[in-house]
Amino acid sequence: QVQLEESGGGLVQAGGSLKLSCTVSGRILSSVTMGWFRQAPGKEREFVAGISPSGGGPYYTDSVKGRFTFSRDNPKNTVYLQMNSLRPEDTAVYSCAARRSGAILSTASTAYDYWGQGTQVTVSS
Repeated sequence: QVQLEESGGGLVQAGGSLKLSCTVSGRILSSVTMGWFRQAPGKEREFVAGISPSGGGPYYTDSVKGRFTFSRDNPKNTVYLQMNSLRPEDTAVYSCAARRSGAILSTASTAYDYWGQGTQVTVSS
């Protein structure tokens, strides 16, 4: 069974940085489509960044372009989200997700089959 586990969240001041990690078990990382999502209080879960072995990438939502970087380390079976120049509006629970196969990247959370527990990111002003 595929399992995902995030880490790296925390409390930072505006302008600071955090690096999130997501370790994948039960599947070869290079063969699956991966995404990072976030959900702020009172808001819908939204796509942040993602990568597909067939569709290329990584791709980012407009609000994080130039600030966040999605990367992967295949030998460690881990993906990362480096977050720089953080803003209070980035405050949310961040989750990584995987599709069953290496399909084309989707920005819809409903397209993903496996989810981590999430890690809290809080940015103070």
